[in-house]
Amino acid sequence: MIQKKQIGRFFDFNSATNYRIAIKHHIIFWSVYFFFNTLRWGSYYHDYWYSLKANIVGFPIHMTLCYLNIYYLMPRLIYRKKFILYTAGILLAIYLMVLLKFYLTYFLISTNVWPEGPEETTTLSLNYVVQMMLGELYVVSFVTAIKITADWLREHKRASDLEKVQLETELRFLRTQVSPHFFFNTLNNIYSLSIERSKKTPETILKLSELMRYLLYETKQRKQSLTKEILCLQNYLDLERMRYGDSLKINMEISGDIEGKKIPPMLLLSFIENCFKHGANKNIDEVKIDIDFNVEGDFLYFKVANTLPKERCTEPPAKQSGGIGIKNVKKRLALGYKKNEYELNIHEADNRYIVALKIKVS
Repeated sequence: MIQKKQIGRFFDFNSATNYRIAIKHHIIFWSVYFFFNTLRWGSYYHDYWYSLKANIVGFPIHMTLCYLNIYYLMPRLIYRKKFILYTAGILLAIYLMVLLKFYLTYFLISTNVWPEGPEETTTLSLNYVVQMMLGELYVVSFVTAIKITADWLREHKRASDLEKVQLETELRFLRTQVSPHFFFNTLNNIYSLSIERSKKTPETILKLSELMRYLLYETKQRKQSLTKEILCLQNYLDLERMRYGDSLKINMEISGDIEGKKIPPMLLLSFIENCFKHGANKNIDEVKIDIDFNVEGDFLYFKVANTLPKERCTEPPAKQSGGIGIKNVKKRLALGYKKNEYELNIHEADNRYIVALKIKVS
């Protein structure tokens, strides 16, 4: 679970600014709307001065209705599912604003309050009220649609950013699981060498130290250089060679251009570990492990195969106890990549356990 402090570093969910449209955007919107509306009705009346005066009177009414709706009525009624109260409230507000517009126009501009109407209008008629209310409703609906769209886009981005934070947090958690699991296996190797009083013990500890340095300082980023990852795997294989000696045969091949390619850190190590955990550790004969890296375009084709012990339990190796590594890799792949960016195939053939991974590394 993501802690509140962790998320807080990315977002301030209590900040009102996350939901507020900047004042300058309000000014720009109403200025543009006022300008075009003045031109529109000025062209219709053939009187731009009259249109300017009418819009100076009308626009404060438009703005009052719009802000009353999106910042007061909707939050307090629509969002609380009080639809009947909202409908009554918005119709009443529009009606009162139409009355105000009638008297302001009558006393400040012209006694003919509806020059675009079917006839000269000097009194408050039902037809005038209905038409003006529909006009105001149009303006309110237009502004409300803009506000709802802006809020949706903002919330969509917020949800998307939060999902990214959760994804990164889970990926970091999965990477932290790799290190203890890896060190547990490697320390077991050193323990075995120490019991045998092997001269390889100091060199093994030195190799482990190099790996620890890599894990501590080179795996914090989401992606790591494929070259460094291969070097890390080679160090790990060197440790295993010290343990198994001549009974272990490792063949590693690298083809294609690996420079500049990146891959999640410690992703492939789990597959290599699995070769020893379910292959070499249980095989008394010679163990052969084949590892192949092939970069083609934007994809890495990684394949590792190890011989299986002659006598083993019927349960597949990947499902035996301690299979944290493979499960971890599958989860990291699912979280970090789209379905068309990787393909993982694990199977057995000819007494060999084979892992084939195709993964995007561009």
